[in-house]
Amino acid sequence: MKHPLLLLVFFTLLGFSGHAQRKKSAPPPPAFTFEDAIYQPYIQSVQLYVEGLALSYPMITLDASAPLVLEFDDLEGDVKDYFYRITYCDKDWQPAQISEMEYLDGFPEDRISNYQFSFKTVAPYTHYTLRLPNASMAWKLSGNYLLSVYEEGYQDTPVFTRRFVIADPRLQMSAQLVRPSAVQKMRTHQEIDFTLNTEKMPIRNPQQEIFAVVLQNGRWETAISDLSPLFVRGNQLVFDYQDKIVFPAGKEFRQLDIRSLRFRSPMVAAIENLRDRSEVILHKDQSRELQAYVEYNDINGKFITETQDQNNPLAANYAQVLFSFSAEEPFYDQDVYLIGQFNNWKQLPEYKMTYNPAVNSYVLKVQMKQGFYNYAYALAPRDMLPKSPNLSALEGDWFETENDYTILIYYRPFGGRYDQLIGLYHFNTRGQ
Repeated sequence: MKHPLLLLVFFTLLGFSGHAQRKKSAPPPPAFTFEDAIYQPYIQSVQLYVEGLALSYPMITLDASAPLVLEFDDLEGDVKDYFYRITYCDKDWQPAQISEMEYLDGFPEDRISNYQFSFKTVAPYTHYTLRLPNASMAWKLSGNYLLSVYEEGYQDTPVFTRRFVIADPRLQMSAQLVRPSAVQKMRTHQEIDFTLNTEKMPIRNPQQEIFAVVLQNGRWETAISDLSPLFVRGNQLVFDYQDKIVFPAGKEFRQLDIRSLRFRSPMVAAIENLRDRSEVILHKDQSRELQAYVEYNDINGKFITETQDQNNPLAANYAQVLFSFSAEEPFYDQDVYLIGQFNNWKQLPEYKMTYNPAVNSYVLKVQMKQGFYNYAYALAPRDMLPKSPNLSALEGDWFETENDYTILIYYRPFGGRYDQLIGLYHFNTRGQ
């Protein structure tokens, strides 16, 4: 559906008429971090999940029957010789001091040979798929792994990286959501208590050999880590800290449905399908910090790519999507960012919004593939990038918010050279 006047006003004021230009291939930056990151603008829609569960986290057990599936698009639309490599890491996501032969069975690197071209899309792209483990490579140890994808000849400069974990569960675990012990956090935060049972795997020195990590909605940048047991009670290791394993509860994520570029979903104000691109304008968002909590189903910040306009998933198009966040005046000495799993929860320069006084809003144009997205707005001090984006200032927090939590238990016995992952536990605040 088209709204010519609305489109004209927005695109004129916000400079939204040009088609995003894609850079040609170039080696990525020489340095990279051991985290989820994309280093080239022509790589998009990177997803790593358990096969058959598109919204799952990349976490499986050593004996899992379902592999991990990696999918990504190269928007340059040609065929490149992409290779992948797996690096074993310690609990702090630094390369472990063991050889590849100790943690891998097969080749240390291999080519990604499964690719398909987009089908009758406005702009062509190449879709790559990889399953792990496979006939060429499998892992031997539990723990943290980093998957690096790079062009042939540029092994040390990947185009993107993805974290995943392999668990060898040997401990029974129970966890619960409790009211925060700090009174000022009771209505805005969520506290997690959990207990490990070591009856089947005695631990000699649990205070020195056991470390726990707790993640909210699969987000590593906000994880609470290096947690040792608070006390030992018989065969139980108890993690019942006061005001330590506490997360801002947030609110249910904002939702964007662009699975169709022919029909508008409720959050879309207008769609313009042009000869060389599709442009989507969303309804203006407002701050939710002081708004009452509203319960509805979300996907906890994740995204899925899908098209309802065609039966072929390779027919999913990329669109230019215009976000706008209402503000009577710009924030003093602070910037607004759009974040979600789709950009690895990072405050990236290309996702920083610009204040436009003509519409009393922060605005941002983003290229996104057809699909269903969760997103949020983050506020950050100007010229400073804290480790974790501050969602509370613009989204608000409410104790009843539904969230996923993951508890990881690492074990390094005295004299050990690597961190085994002997516990993996998922629970939801509604389902417990």
